Amino acid sequence: MSYRLSHLKQLEAESIYVIREVAAQFENPVLLFSGGKDSIVVLHLARKAFYPAKLPFPIMHVDTGHNFEETIKFRDTLVEKLGVKLIVASVQDSIDQGKVVEETGVNASRNGLQSVTLMDAIEHYKFDCALGGARRDEEKARAKERFFSHRDEFGQWDPKNQRPELWSIFNGKKNFGEHFRAFPISNWTELDVWQYINEEKLDIPEIYFAHERDVIKRNGVFLADTPFVTKAEGEQTEKRMVRFRTIGDATCTGAWESEAATIEEIVEEISVTRLAERASRADDKRSESAMEDRKKQGYF
Repeated sequence: MSYRLSHLKQLEAESIYVIREVAAQFENPVLLFSGGKDSIVVLHLARKAFYPAKLPFPIMHVDTGHNFEETIKFRDTLVEKLGVKLIVASVQDSIDQGKVVEETGVNASRNGLQSVTLMDAIEHYKFDCALGGARRDEEKARAKERFFSHRDEFGQWDPKNQRPELWSIFNGKKNFGEHFRAFPISNWTELDVWQYINEEKLDIPEIYFAHERDVIKRNGVFLADTPFVTKAEGEQTEKRMVRFRTIGDATCTGAWESEAATIEEIVEEISVTRLAERASRADDKRSESAMEDRKKQGYF
């Protein structure tokens, strides 16, 4: 009898295979967890991969200190519910130690500082592979990634020197001081993620649902009015019905005008939108190669 997996089940099976390969090939992996939808899905897949055993590696949040309250609340609640080990790597600690210099001015953001904090944490805990929720459809630099992404002893990524991955064979060999990033949901799209969340009945932060919020419109992007965002002269706060398609540092993560208040409505909205998910990310607008430049410096 022939048996054909659904599209989502094929993606799930592929991702679980990648996660198990990470556990098999590396001695001390970690799962990067931001509290966003993609990392929630990767965490869920990882738990499925090893069920009924416990997760064989910790999760780590690189905390800029400029978070949305809903995200941190969700992170802590989920960690307590699942009983997983959480490591918090703080950008504020990197600033206090003089390892990075905080930006100033209207467009200041801590988002780019995460690379140093992440690399320090990887070195401190001796992680040899960091699992992340990046997807190839997010951004052109993401599209260049393999499932297993090699990083040199300085944490740098060379997009022109990626290892081939033929017939699902992954090469995790590395020299001393080097490490890997692994992206189990590389082949998923934003719509796939939301359909999977709907099918698996996963909990997500309230910030993903449409809600009325005070926002500031800057360069075509609606930024949430938080203590971390410095208003420019003449900028006014206004109330809008918005939701967030991606979650990151509050200083550079833009909101979308939306009425989608349920996961089903989000799926419907995403299925017809023609705007890229990261089109509201101010950090991606700093230059044509902003994401690739950050990734070469160690960004996930």
